[in-house]
Amino acid sequence: QVQLVESGGGLVQAGNSLRLSCVASGRTSNIAAMGWFRQAPGMERVFVAAIRRSGGNTYYAPSVLGRFAVSRDNAKDTVYLQMNSLKPMDTGIYYCAAGSPTYSEDHYVAGRWDYWGQGTQVTVSS
Repeated sequence: QVQLVESGGGLVQAGNSLRLSCVASGRTSNIAAMGWFRQAPGMERVFVAAIRRSGGNTYYAPSVLGRFAVSRDNAKDTVYLQMNSLKPMDTGIYYCAAGSPTYSEDHYVAGRWDYWGQGTQVTVSS
C-alpha cells in the first residue's frame, strides 16, 4: 500500500501562484508515476498534470500548459505542482495520485491510478 499526503493549498487572488506538495510513503517502489487531479464542486475529477518517476516525462492538461509545472524529488518520494498565473477556473480540491499507468493516454484517466491522497483545497478569487 501507498499513502499520499498533500499540502500547500489555500486562497489566492487571480494571477498569483501556489505550490502544492505530495509526499508518498509505504511501498513507494511500486510507483511508476505521480500526478495531480482537480475536482470542482459537483464536477468530475479531472486530470491536471503527471510525471514519471523514471525519465521524468511530464503530462499536462491543455488548460494548464504554460502556467503549471510538475516536478519530482524521488529521494524524498515527493511530487510538486507549481501553479502560476492562477485563474478562478483553477479552483477545486487538488488530489495527488500515484500508480503505474501503462500508456501515455492512461495518465489522463483517473481510473488508471491506484492510490489517492485526501486532497487540498485551492481557491482562486477574481
